[in-house]
Amino acid sequence: MHSRPTTIGVLTPFLDGFYFTSVLRGIHQEAQQRGHRVLVVRGTPAYVQAPSLARDQVDGWIVVLATDGIELLAQARVPLVTVSSCAPEAGCPTVMPDNREGVRSAVRHLIEHGHRRIAFVGCIDQDDIRARFDGYMEMLIESGIPFDPGLVFDADNNWHSGGQRAAEALIARRGDLTAAVVATDKNALGMMSALQAAGYRIPDDLAIIGFDDITDAQWSAPPLTTVRQRFDAIGALAYELVLAQVAGQVVPSGPVLAPTTFVRRRTCGCDPLHGVLHGKRAAPDDDLERQMVELLLRLPLPPEAPPASVWPGVAAVIAGYTAALEGAAPPPAAEIDEACQQAVRLTPDVESLMGVVRLLGRSGKRRRARLDREAAESAEERAEEFQERLRLSLMLARVETERQFVDELGALTRSDHEVSLALLGGTQEESRSLSWLDSTAAVWGCLALWEDPTTRARLVIAGAYSRDGSPTPPLGALCAREDFPLAEHLPPSTAGGPFMVTLLPIRTLRHDWGVLAIVGPSSIEVAGDEGTISIWGALLGAALERDALVQSLSEQHASLQEAYQRERTLSAAVRELGCPLIPLMPGVLLVPLVGELDGDRARQMLERVVDGVSRHGARCVLLDITGVPSIDAQVAHALGQTQRAASLLGARVRLVGVRPELAMRLVALDIQLGDLSSHQSLASALEDLASTEVPSLRTRRNDVAEAPLRSSRNAISDRRRRGGSE
Repeated sequence: MHSRPTTIGVLTPFLDGFYFTSVLRGIHQEAQQRGHRVLVVRGTPAYVQAPSLARDQVDGWIVVLATDGIELLAQARVPLVTVSSCAPEAGCPTVMPDNREGVRSAVRHLIEHGHRRIAFVGCIDQDDIRARFDGYMEMLIESGIPFDPGLVFDADNNWHSGGQRAAEALIARRGDLTAAVVATDKNALGMMSALQAAGYRIPDDLAIIGFDDITDAQWSAPPLTTVRQRFDAIGALAYELVLAQVAGQVVPSGPVLAPTTFVRRRTCGCDPLHGVLHGKRAAPDDDLERQMVELLLRLPLPPEAPPASVWPGVAAVIAGYTAALEGAAPPPAAEIDEACQQAVRLTPDVESLMGVVRLLGRSGKRRRARLDREAAESAEERAEEFQERLRLSLMLARVETERQFVDELGALTRSDHEVSLALLGGTQEESRSLSWLDSTAAVWGCLALWEDPTTRARLVIAGAYSRDGSPTPPLGALCAREDFPLAEHLPPSTAGGPFMVTLLPIRTLRHDWGVLAIVGPSSIEVAGDEGTISIWGALLGAALERDALVQSLSEQHASLQEAYQRERTLSAAVRELGCPLIPLMPGVLLVPLVGELDGDRARQMLERVVDGVSRHGARCVLLDITGVPSIDAQVAHALGQTQRAASLLGARVRLVGVRPELAMRLVALDIQLGDLSSHQSLASALEDLASTEVPSLRTRRNDVAEAPLRSSRNAISDRRRRGGSE
C-alpha cells in the first residue's frame, strides 16, 4: 500500500474565468504551504459520485457553485465544504462573500450621491445573487425608499451577455431611474456597453455599481465602481474549513462569510483620485505600514497579521521615504524596485498603487511641520522626488506584469494552435499517446478510457506522458474508477509543489470517452476567460470521435467490399439463371427466357447472346419467350437490337413462343420486328430450322418419323413367315 499526501478534491463546473481560477489559486496556495495535494475535477457532485471518480484518492471535497447531487457526497460522510452555493441538505459549511453587506454599502453610496430611483440587475436564481438582492432591498427600506419591483431587471446569466440583454429592458424605462446596482461586474460591463451604444452617458445619465472587482473593472470606460471580493481568500477559507473536518474537528454548517470592500471609481460619480483614500487620514508612523497594506488589498488586515507578512517590502518603501525627508542615504534602488514588484503582485489596481504613494505623502506632512521653513521646503522637494521615483517604479512593475501576461497569452495561443494541429491532424496513436503535451506546459498526463461506457466501472489506460521522468501507469492497465489517478504514479511536485492535478472528463455529444488527467502549473489553465485545458479536452474528444468514425468507416468499407464480392458472385449466378445459354446442337443456341423482361434483363439478354455467339460460333439463336407473360415497345426494341447485334456476328435470331395474344399485342403496338422471324413453339422453330438451315437435323428428323412405320412393316413380315394372316 503506497502512502499518499493529504489530498483535497475540488469539484468545479468550469476551469476558466477570473472567478474559478482565483478560487483554485487560493485553495492551491494553502495546500502548498502544508505539503498537501489538490485534485481538481471538472464536473458536479452528481458526476463524481455516479462513477465515484477519484473517491479513494480524496480526503475531503470543496464544491464550487454547482451542487447538483451533493446529497450523495453528504451521505458518504466525507468532509465537505461548498463555495458560493448553499446546500442545506448536505449539512456542511458554505463559504460566501459578505454579499448582503457589500450591496448595502453600494446602495448606501448611491443614496449619498442623491439617488432615489435605484435599480437592481442580476440573475437571482443563484444563492450569491439572491443574497445581494436581499441587501439591496434592506438598504432601500432602511433609508425610507419604497421598494419598487418594477426596478428589478433579470439577467439570464452572470456574464456580459446577461447584462446586455438586461440593458434592453432598462432602456425602456429611460428617465424612470437614475442608478443601478448590478450583481456582477461582467453583467455591469455588458450593460454599460449596451447603454453607451444607445446614447447613455455614464455616470451622468445613469450611475452604475458592480460586484466582484474583476481585472476588467478598472480598465472599463469609465472605470467601474464595484464591491471587491477576494476570490483567492474565499478559496483559502474553504480549504481551512475542509481541512479542519479532515482533522476531525466539528465545523458548524451554514454560511461562513468572507469580507467585501466597496471600491470607488468613476461610474458612481466619484473622483477616483480621492475615492481611493476615502476615510483615510494621515497615519502615525507605527500604523502606516498597516494602512498601506490594507490600501493595496482594499480589505482590512487581521490584527494578528503583521503587514510585512503580506507585503515584505513595505518597510523598505517607508524607510526610503523617511530617508528622503531627513536627507539620509536611501535604501538601494533594487530594494525599492523589488518592493514595487511585490505591491503589483498583490494588486493590479493602478488606483490602489497610486493611492499608496499619496498615503505616504500625507504622512510626511506631519513630519515636515516640525521643521523650520527652509528645512521643510528642502524635505518636501526630496520627498516629492522619492514619490516620483516610487510612482515610476510602480508603473514599470505594472507594465512588466502586463508584458508578462501578453507573453504568456501568446505562448498559450501558440501552444493551443500546436495542440489543435496535433489532435485534429494527427493519427490515433498520436492523440492517445499524449505526445502533443510536449507543446504545452504540462509535466505529466494520463488518458484513461471507460472499459464499458454504460457502467463506467473501470478505466483502461490508453495513453501516458511524463516530461519530468515521473512514473506513468502501463498502457492497457485497468484502474477502478475510485482509484484513478493512482497516487503512486502522480509526480512528487503535486504534493506541496507548484502543480495541481486536474481531471477533465472527455465527452462529446455521442460518447462519454473517459478522463484526461493533467499535471501542470496553474498558468496552463487560463488566459483571461479562455480555459486552455478545456480546449484540449474538447479537441481530444473530437479526435477520439474522429478516430472512432474512421475506424467505423474502415469496417464498413471492408464489409461493403465483402458484400460487393458476394453480390458479384450472386449476380453472376442470377445472370446465368436469368438468361441461360443452351448449346442445342452445333451452331445453334437456345436461350429460354422466363418472367418479366425489363430494361436490365433486356440488356443482359443482349450481352449474353453476343457473348454466346462469339464463344460458340453459333449461326442461329433461338430466343424462347414462351415463359414471358407480356411484351412492350421497350422489350421489342431490345429484341431488335439483339437481332442486329447477332447478325453483325454472322448469326440469325429466331423468336420462339410468340403466342397469338403476344402477336396481337405486337400488332396493337405497331411494333415491327424487322428480320426477326418468329415461331409459335420450339417444335415449329426446330422443324423450320431443320428444313432450311440444318440438313443433318432434317435427316435425323426423317429417321425419327419413319421409325414407327418400319417397325410395323417388320412386324407384318414376321407373322407371314410364321404362317399367320393379317
